[in-house]
Amino acid sequence: MILKILVLSSVLAGGGFASASAETWAQHHPRQAEVLGRTRVQDARIHNERVDGKISGGEARQLRVDERDLRSEDHVDARANGGYITKGQQALMNRQENQINRDLH
Repeated sequence: MILKILVLSSVLAGGGFASASAETWAQHHPRQAEVLGRTRVQDARIHNERVDGKISGGEARQLRVDERDLRSEDHVDARANGGYITKGQQALMNRQENQINRDLH
């Protein structure tokens, strides 16, 4: 819920999605690549843990939702900042990713 509020506040601060669609998004910016790379690795871990029976289907679904929300937050923030995320946003997203990682254990 907190993540969704942060995403919404980022959208409102950045002027919304309408203006964002006209901007370029720097997917290959180092901070962007680091955060999105972590989400891809985490998605694979969630899949493996589910296949191995270490987490339930409901737990896997919730973790995937958390990962999807994190990617959405990244995209919204990047669009609001002209195509990249700031160091502060990267740090916040890494803390969120760390929490998802702890939830997986």
